Amino acid sequence: MSTPRTIIDKIWDNHVVVDEPGSPAVLYIDLHLIHEVTSPQAFSGLRERGLTVHRPSQTIATMDHSIPTTPI
Repeated sequence: MSTPRTIIDKIWDNHVVVDEPGSPAVLYIDLHLIHEVTSPQAFSGLRERGLTVHRPSQTIATMDHSIPTTPI
């Protein structure tokens, strides 16, 4: 009988690219979730380095941190 595995174990194992002892594992990230608080700085950093988002179709943006408390 195999050892039971959690959903996290299964997802992790399916995304490991490199896993060497003594080093952090390298994982394939297949979906990027971004939000309005720190994403502008990340995009500025990409622009400054002349880089673009590798897979825009795999990037989902949400506005979930800045909600006004007074009527607009």
